[in-house]
Amino acid sequence: MKTIILFGLVLGALSAAGKVFFAEVGQKVTMECGATKFKFKLEWSRDTLIIRLSSKSGIHSKGQSPIAKRSKILNGKDLEISTVMETDFGKFTCNVDGDLHEHVLIVFSVLVSSDALAVGAHATLECRVKSPENATKVKWQKPNGLEEHSHKVDLKSADSSHKGIWQCKVSYKEDTFTKNITINVKDPVPVPTTPPLKNEAPNSKNRQNSTGGSTKNWSKDTVFLGLIWWIWVAIGAGGLVVIILIVVVIVVYKRNKRRKRKFLRMKKVQLSKNPKMYCQCVRQTAAAKPQQGRRREKPSALPLQPLLQE
Repeated sequence: MKTIILFGLVLGALSAAGKVFFAEVGQKVTMECGATKFKFKLEWSRDTLIIRLSSKSGIHSKGQSPIAKRSKILNGKDLEISTVMETDFGKFTCNVDGDLHEHVLIVFSVLVSSDALAVGAHATLECRVKSPENATKVKWQKPNGLEEHSHKVDLKSADSSHKGIWQCKVSYKEDTFTKNITINVKDPVPVPTTPPLKNEAPNSKNRQNSTGGSTKNWSKDTVFLGLIWWIWVAIGAGGLVVIILIVVVIVVYKRNKRRKRKFLRMKKVQLSKNPKMYCQCVRQTAAAKPQQGRRREKPSALPLQPLLQE
């Protein structure tokens, strides 16, 4: 009889044993109550009331906690929490007609500084976990299968061995959750090498000239101050042409000015040698004006001459 009673107590304890749920920050999680149905009321709580459902009225009543505003009942008994926050972790109780089912919610977040790395770059992988009593264990599994027992991994100098899937493993008692992160490491871009000149040996880079100086190999792609050498040659030639044009313009201008001065000087000398010719006009003398105050005398009559006789 005692055995039957103990067996029943064990079954009751197992049926009332809660589950462990893992939720990522920003996502939503659904927590199962553990009971199939209820007759009178169903109530979810975490220290304080979250939500209550009555079978008679079918009305939901929520508590005043921040998590209650983001919670609702699914399938008549399960609790759904949307937009999970780091502060949502803890122990939850589902009360079904006085039968208590306790569950644990663990909240985690995976932070990666960059998932696309260049060779030699620095990156940080961090797996943050919030759980009751800090009873979780966190470790990272590398792409090569090796494990690092830490919630944070620093990749100080990325290489091809870091490329692949990294696994953040979170363990709480006998339950384990895994979050996969893919890291890409870009191979370095090969730097093109310039071929040597035809008239020089392939392996010769510098040769000593007769004066003791060094002679460099100038190829078609030789770059100086960010520009290819032939561009510098074109710039120099163009500058030389501009300078020549400026000199020609100045010389022609001065030459024309000198000629103009010489021409004006010669013309002035020529004018000074020729005498000035003035216009002389023949003008009639004016009649004498009669004197005022005197009477004008009549001309004397001509003497009478005898008529010519035939």
